[in-house]
Amino acid sequence: MEHRSEKKKKARARKKKAFLFGVGLDSQDEHLRITQGPNFRLVGGSQDTHEQMQETAIKVNEELSRRGKQLEQIGPGEFLEIVQKVR
Repeated sequence: MEHRSEKKKKARARKKKAFLFGVGLDSQDEHLRITQGPNFRLVGGSQDTHEQMQETAIKVNEELSRRGKQLEQIGPGEFLEIVQKVR
């Protein structure tokens, strides 16, 4: 049986992670586009769609940096606020 202090240690050890994953489905040129960043992966899409996803992911990270936060530190409401601001 685990003691409370052991449970607390395990809970702290499991760090909260957040990740952006973008999928574009409009590609017709059979070109596979993949972009990876520190907290995002973007796959597929036409050249235009993929570029828009890249721009949005980069701007989201820039805004998070301005706020002094990481993706895992914000909730859904703040995330939507950031996305609306950067688009």
